[in-house]
Amino acid sequence: MDLEQVEILFDREQVMTRVKELGQEITNDYQGKNLLVVGILKGAFIFMADLVREIDLPLEIDFMDVSSYGVSTVSSGEVRIVKDLDYSIRKKDVLIIEDIVDTGLTLHYIKEILKKRGPRSIKICCLLDKPSRRKAEIIPEYVGFSIPDNFIVGYGLDYAEQYRNYPAVCILKPSVYEK
Repeated sequence: MDLEQVEILFDREQVMTRVKELGQEITNDYQGKNLLVVGILKGAFIFMADLVREIDLPLEIDFMDVSSYGVSTVSSGEVRIVKDLDYSIRKKDVLIIEDIVDTGLTLHYIKEILKKRGPRSIKICCLLDKPSRRKAEIIPEYVGFSIPDNFIVGYGLDYAEQYRNYPAVCILKPSVYEK
C-alpha cells in the first residue's frame, strides 16, 4: 500500500470486527426468512464476500452492476444498469449490499426498480455511509461506519479502478485526483 497516496481511516482489523458484528445482526434479523443477498458491483464484492461468511443462515447470492461515477470522484447522477439480476426476487427478502452510500441516488434508483419485482422486503447494508452528501431519501438499515466527506478507497472501493485491493479503508489524498 502506497501510504504517500492514502491515509488509513479504518485498518483491516477494525473493518473485519465491524463486518463480523454486521453479520451477527443480519443473522438475528433474518431468522426464518428467504434471504437473497444482492451485491452491487464492483465496489461491494470484497465487503460482501466477507459479510456473507459471517451470516449464519441459508441464503442466495446475486449481483447487479450499476454505474454512476465513470472515472470521476463525484457521482454523475445518471444511473445505468450494466448487469441485472440473474434470478427472480419475487417473495424474497432482499438485502442489497453496497460499498458506500453517498448521494443515495444510485440506491434509490435500484430500490425503486427492485420494488416493482415483488420482493417480500428490501433492506440495505453498506460498509460506509456518507450522510452529509445525501440527495435522495435513503437510510441504510445496516451501516458499517459513518464517514466524513472524503474520497475513500480500499476494501473494494476504487479511484479509476485502482486501490480496490488495499486491505484497509483509506482516504485518497487530493493530490492524487486533483491533477
